[in-house]
Amino acid sequence: MTNDKQIALDNYFFDLNGYLIIKNAVPRSLIAEVNDFIDRLPPLEYGQWLGNAQRRDYNQNTGLEIHNCIELGGPFETIIDYPSYIDQLRRFCGEENSYIAGLFIDECILSVRRSGGHHPVHSGGYRGALRGAYHYKDGVFRAGQCNIIIAWSAIGPGDGPTMVIPGSHKSNFPHPLAGDYAKGDRMDDLPGAIPVYLNQGDALLFVDGLMHGGSSRTTAEGERRVTIYRYGPKWGVSRFGYEYSEALLARVTPAQRQILQPIQPLRMGMMP
Repeated sequence: MTNDKQIALDNYFFDLNGYLIIKNAVPRSLIAEVNDFIDRLPPLEYGQWLGNAQRRDYNQNTGLEIHNCIELGGPFETIIDYPSYIDQLRRFCGEENSYIAGLFIDECILSVRRSGGHHPVHSGGYRGALRGAYHYKDGVFRAGQCNIIIAWSAIGPGDGPTMVIPGSHKSNFPHPLAGDYAKGDRMDDLPGAIPVYLNQGDALLFVDGLMHGGSSRTTAEGERRVTIYRYGPKWGVSRFGYEYSEALLARVTPAQRQILQPIQPLRMGMMP
């Protein structure tokens, strides 16, 4: 298939469903590097910092979640702008063909979930936040935020796969059975929801306005290991106020720095 045909196909299904599965998004060497890092993680309490990254689980059921994980270095820097998906992110949520085209990562999380864990159902087009809204007009995508979930472990039945309701990013009605995120309602048996199974190294790209959540992990063995990077327009800011360190900004490539700090601070005495 030609590249133009593939782009057209991706555009069609992303608009229709709100998500894409990218097979073999990262190589085996990177998978091994991330899993070795996770194996060597020190015990962390909620709120504890690991360098400029912090354990900040969304709730007691979501497992170990390390926010600002790009600061962990190595492979977590490599995947900032990985070739298998970065162009799609620029197209879908990078304000292409505008005066302020570019990307920003406002949230990056390393997630490790064991048996029993899940992430409650949330989002959907109905009364959704502009931050995660989906738009297509005048030949360009204008998504407020797109997420990349990379599977560092295989995620099949019982492994707590992400679940989505295809097309719900454009819904004008609330799901009558979706429950309440604040109450931690599970997505497992929600009508219309489907699990997204991933092999090691696959990635799920989806607009944040798509109704989604993490199904219950019932497998007793192993762990569900993923990273979640949330991309949006370059004018965005970090959701929780995390900042990237000067040490990180100094060592990444110029293209990666342009994503982490797309608009550099302009302070008193500085020239524009």
